[in-house]
Amino acid sequence: MSETLAYRPKPGEIPTSPGVYRFRDSAGRILYVGKAKNLRSRLSNYFAPLQNLHERTRRMVTTADSVEWTVVGSEFEALQLEFSWIKEFNPPFNIQFRDDKSYPYLAITLSDDVPRVFITRNHSIPGARYFGPYTKVWAIRETLDLLLKVFPMRSCTDAVYRRAEATGRPCLLGQIGKCRAPCVSWISKEEHKSLALDFASFMAGNDSKFLAEIQSKMRQAAQVQDYESAAKYRDQLSALEAVLTKNSVVLPDTVDADVFGIAHDELAAAVQLFHVRGGRIRGVRAWMVDKELDLELAELVDQVVQNAYANNESIVPARTVVVPTLPEDSEELARFLTESRIASGASGKSEIRVARRGDLAQLAETVQVNAGSALASYKTKRSGDFVARSAALADIQAAIGLAEAPLRMECFDISHLSGTNIVASMVVFEDGLPRKDLYRHFSISSSTDDTESIYQTLIRRFEHLGEPELDQDAARETKKRRFAYRPNLLIVDGGQPQVAAASRAFKERNVPFIGAGAIALCGIAKRLEEIWLPDSEFPVILPRNSDALFLIQRIRDEAHRFAISHQRKKRKSAISSVLSEIPGVGQTRVRELLRHFGSVAALKRASLEEILEVNGIGPASAQLIHSQIHEKQNDKS
Repeated sequence: MSETLAYRPKPGEIPTSPGVYRFRDSAGRILYVGKAKNLRSRLSNYFAPLQNLHERTRRMVTTADSVEWTVVGSEFEALQLEFSWIKEFNPPFNIQFRDDKSYPYLAITLSDDVPRVFITRNHSIPGARYFGPYTKVWAIRETLDLLLKVFPMRSCTDAVYRRAEATGRPCLLGQIGKCRAPCVSWISKEEHKSLALDFASFMAGNDSKFLAEIQSKMRQAAQVQDYESAAKYRDQLSALEAVLTKNSVVLPDTVDADVFGIAHDELAAAVQLFHVRGGRIRGVRAWMVDKELDLELAELVDQVVQNAYANNESIVPARTVVVPTLPEDSEELARFLTESRIASGASGKSEIRVARRGDLAQLAETVQVNAGSALASYKTKRSGDFVARSAALADIQAAIGLAEAPLRMECFDISHLSGTNIVASMVVFEDGLPRKDLYRHFSISSSTDDTESIYQTLIRRFEHLGEPELDQDAARETKKRRFAYRPNLLIVDGGQPQVAAASRAFKERNVPFIGAGAIALCGIAKRLEEIWLPDSEFPVILPRNSDALFLIQRIRDEAHRFAISHQRKKRKSAISSVLSEIPGVGQTRVRELLRHFGSVAALKRASLEEILEVNGIGPASAQLIHSQIHEKQNDKS
């Protein structure tokens, strides 16, 4: 592969002005659109030596056949042009927003002579005002049912309304008091329009005004002994309070914010968006993002915020947009959102900021936790779905060149603390699902590095390969027999060095990893998510959004989790057993020593002054711990 690209422009040709650039392939298709404050500085990053580029960036620039740019007057103009071109051309290397959910909204057709309130998934009805989106349709149905007791406006279809007009008889909703029946002139159209406006005002966050009004009317009715009216107002008050208590998070009434949470890895991102209006969460939305290029969180925030409002013009940006981190062009992005607010008829400016303290910061943390859970759930579902698992196993078979699908896969990972308490983990996936009863730990007494640890672990693993004649009825023997099963694919956590160490173990134990009846071997490198095969000069690159890569990632992550959990348990056990023999050192002090030093080896190397730095350890205790530890060390030597 050439180290330079034929279409690379000369540095002096690229202007230093703000602008938008486009990479095209040989057919003229736009592959990627980006913006820059300084075009020359930004584009130079793409034309660095190819081996220094992230794999997915390298794939984009080598797929491209040309690059072109458009100079604009300001960063804000660059933001607008980038946004327009991404929507128009949908470039494959820009992040792809995948929202397979059609969220329900509460809509009020305020432009109609007789406005109607209803639940819909269509947010492009002319003249309608929308509230939401809501994650659960049943939740908004309950809300609508309660609010119609207080604001009994029309919720029937046009056909039902016309039939009631023609017959002079209201529908059931009118008869049970959930509609004032403008169809039969129980109230005028003007009065009904006023009722619809009150409904919309309440949903927009002006709930305290209506609560105060109803409470006042209830007291006045009680004072004049109009108990029937007082009871009606009491029921309305209960209905409104029931609606409001559905939101457990309540902020000050003046808070008008959209709070974003973003959790991402190398390939995907989960986005959570909470709409807060009048201090209450009025809607929640979640979606996934497929990442093609390796984007930092700030760049991801920039594109996510743009997309959140661009793909849903019924949602007006809030006055305050809370994000996990500020993008580089946060001022221009805030101006862009302000223009969206004005175009939607809202007043006031939008600001973008990170919530550092207070109620908004606590809510932002909750939103971020939801995003993290959504990402984990998304990856688990993709790996757990039968169709996805079957496709993943077939893709792994094709990518690695296996004779059959890898129905049993084993993955190995190493964990240690500064070279001490070295452990290895082995996790087993059968038919694409974890078999936790077959997981194993290996303790490694000494090793020079991770490659040597991988070698030692696999040497011990291969001792159990085979099909020994064991008693099937004995649980312990059955467990050993399962340990003797041969995997179709053995995965190590790491790149070329780890795969080479594993190959050495294969050869020493005469276990074939190439050809018929072999156990296939590969490694997955964390940074670029590349798949390395034995004696291969170049890695196998699986598509970023493929089920195959998701499955291999999940196996790797599970092996990593299992290794770390055992290493921590072993470390805690080791330091506890040594310290528990020292008089006056209880569980609390053991916990503090473990948190401070991490291992017995580190504690043994510590001076008396360093032990004194531990929380809760006084001079006498420090002296006792120091002398006891070194006394035991001298006894062993």
